Amino acid sequence: MIDPRLQSLRVLREQGTVTAAAAALHVTPSTVSQQLRGLARDFEVELLEHVGRRVQLTPAANALLRHADLLAAQGELARAELAAHRAGIAGRLRLSAMPTALAAVVAPAAARLRDTHPRLSVSLIEDESTHCFELLLAGDCDIAVILPAPGSPSADDPRFEQRPLLAEPMDLLVPPGHRLAGRSDVQLIEAAAEPWITGRDWITHSLVVSAACAAAGFTPRIAGQAVHFVGVSAMVANGFGVSLIARLALIPPELAVVRVPLRGDTVPIRRHLVALRRGSAEHPVIAAGVAAIRAVCHERADITVLGE
Repeated sequence: MIDPRLQSLRVLREQGTVTAAAAALHVTPSTVSQQLRGLARDFEVELLEHVGRRVQLTPAANALLRHADLLAAQGELARAELAAHRAGIAGRLRLSAMPTALAAVVAPAAARLRDTHPRLSVSLIEDESTHCFELLLAGDCDIAVILPAPGSPSADDPRFEQRPLLAEPMDLLVPPGHRLAGRSDVQLIEAAAEPWITGRDWITHSLVVSAACAAAGFTPRIAGQAVHFVGVSAMVANGFGVSLIARLALIPPELAVVRVPLRGDTVPIRRHLVALRRGSAEHPVIAAGVAAIRAVCHERADITVLGE
């Protein structure tokens, strides 16, 4: 409902290059370049300046973007109000989430929506939280379940609305026969001398392990890194170290590992958020999607539902 050239400028700010912005928008780089030249010509200002082989936004572009974000939110409000005049829940809903939340919460909620509202088409995308924000901005998803991390949009970002969803404790993961495996709970400091398995540096799990161990008073000795919890679990099952695992994480039954609950003041908690394009929350389809996700969360006794 706003000039598509403004949307190209918004995505360029997020992606950093014309080529990446074009990929996110599913158009060619020449299309984005042509749109931005036309926008600059219409407003009679320079929007981009070249710095080596890259381009950066000018002060005029940043001023225009402040208005573009407001217009985008107003467009979402208009869509939501008009959709309320339609009969029933129908149309398309696209959901994205990081892997553990998608498997444990979002996929069951999507199936429930599909079965309850036969006129609603529901699709899912699994991705890391930072990419889920990019999908929202580009219009490739409508609801994202994310974990905030360094570099994520701030709570007052004018492009997104972020709502608390759930709090999920982390457990200590050890192999069978480990000295801590038979305990009903442990303090994290008791595993300080163990070799540790963590996520790769760009994976949120790496930050969670580092922060939790630091809060407990030690620096973990890293013995292995993985991209997904399946890889973490496989390394732990085969005796390469211990790790932290999210309560929602699904472990393949063939991997012999033991979850040990943590206790004390330094129990790490992952707090998930629902992220939406600002202005879209009252759209009937999106509201139904958020309600379904929250309903699935309420049915689980191992997490705490937030924001109510």
